[in-house]
Amino acid sequence: MTSLIIITLTSMSLLLAAGETIPTTLDGPFKPLTRRFDPSLRRGSDDLPMDHPRLRKRNVSSNFPEQIALALSTPTSMWVSWVTGDAIVGKDVKPLDPSSIASEVWYGKEKGNYLLKKKGNATVYSQLYPFNGLLNYTSGIIHHVLIDGLEPETKYYYRCGDSSVSAMSEEISFETLPLPSKDAYPHRIAFVGDMGLTSNTTTTIDHLMENDPSLVIIVGDLTYANQYRTIGGKGASCFSCSFPDAPIRETYQPRWDAWGRFMEPLTSKVPTMVIEGNHEIEPQASGITFKSYSERFSVPASESGSNSNFYYSFDAGGVHFVMLGAYVDYNHTGAQYAWLKEDLSKVDRAVTPWLVATMHPPWYNSYSSHYQEFECMRQEMEELLYQHRVDIVFAGHVHAYERMNRIYNYTLDPCGPVYITIGDGGNIEKVDVDFADDPGKCPSPGDNIPEIGGSCPLNFTSGPAKGKFCWDRQPDWSAFRESSFGHGILEVMNLTHALWTWQRNQDVYKNYSSGDQIYIVRQPNVCTPPAISRY
Repeated sequence: MTSLIIITLTSMSLLLAAGETIPTTLDGPFKPLTRRFDPSLRRGSDDLPMDHPRLRKRNVSSNFPEQIALALSTPTSMWVSWVTGDAIVGKDVKPLDPSSIASEVWYGKEKGNYLLKKKGNATVYSQLYPFNGLLNYTSGIIHHVLIDGLEPETKYYYRCGDSSVSAMSEEISFETLPLPSKDAYPHRIAFVGDMGLTSNTTTTIDHLMENDPSLVIIVGDLTYANQYRTIGGKGASCFSCSFPDAPIRETYQPRWDAWGRFMEPLTSKVPTMVIEGNHEIEPQASGITFKSYSERFSVPASESGSNSNFYYSFDAGGVHFVMLGAYVDYNHTGAQYAWLKEDLSKVDRAVTPWLVATMHPPWYNSYSSHYQEFECMRQEMEELLYQHRVDIVFAGHVHAYERMNRIYNYTLDPCGPVYITIGDGGNIEKVDVDFADDPGKCPSPGDNIPEIGGSCPLNFTSGPAKGKFCWDRQPDWSAFRESSFGHGILEVMNLTHALWTWQRNQDVYKNYSSGDQIYIVRQPNVCTPPAISRY
């Protein structure tokens, strides 16, 4: 793609003009580097209030679409989702009737000329807490429409809503991605996680939008609705510690509506793909979980052969993404593992050379927070990713940034994936600043237990940390780490080279500044897939 080459060369020329040299993964493994938290910055900021201009409902008819969002379905189709009607919070709530308003999308390649029209489905959901002092919630009407017949790398204009009641949105535009090909890639792919709705979140998203991505990946923990009401918007890193007598962790569902409005300037124009995090669990008294996540987002689960919205895959030009669920069964005898094995076996690296995995919690993490929390998942799934030569694995959960040297099974390996933690989107729980290798900061094996799934704490069996649960210095596999809020941009240049840039929130005030930058280089002729095991 000519535009991609121009953008990439522009980025390179700016850096070369500044006298900088961008390293590549071929220069590694790198000596571990830590950039400690800058004490001139605040570790966090308070939640935005519900009456903030970017969060409150617009003064329009309740039938008018809001919280408009796009998501990829197939290379030639797109999901359009939005919400109408007014959510209700109270003791006794009655759900709205989803059939009371239509779900339509008009779209075409010319402004104001919509030659194509599609209809879809609508739903509502409730979040119920039958306890004294807790309030119930029932949502507005959530619409999902699949538009198809889209041509690649083409600008489309669309409106959504219900034309029968004169409640169609203003005209919005988006650009489709290239078809799967080793010679065509998205312009820029943005990665962000653990967002919430704070002043820091605002800086993160504004900065991300300035980078003009053509695809956004959110690696879980979107709204932090389960942190808002009970802690007054101030944050509580350990809910059970702060509220030991609470019958259940109430989530303030209007934060989901506020988040949808806050994100609409981005999500209505750029396809945004999500995976669930622990803050999306949101248990109800009846045992129902993940209701908000499941009903609000359209993901290409069935399109990718998955029977669950918690894990799925999709293509974006020459990149194949697998989105993994950490809060459902990931054992090698389970459905997700079987699906992943089948999905990876179908990937044609001659068509989609790049293979990228995402999940919410990191498998490799040298911070005290969530240290070895998902070691069970790593032990179950890592071999499969390694066998299929996954190039990069993105995760969140830890509220800081970390990039690993190429690694497999805690051993430096030139054919292992590059693991990147990008859970620094700005949420209420503040930046993580403690490292497990700092004196007195090594967690005990029982400290970090997942909300769902088992715990498999591991003492290292070789190397400088042999026999220990934590290293006493930054681990060799941790190439770079820093405690700052931010987001990342991946620019895939060709079938072997991709430029990764982590941009801290404070970098928005500096021209051409970044927190971390490296060319990730594939070596398909060197890293040929090994024999696949029986699992």
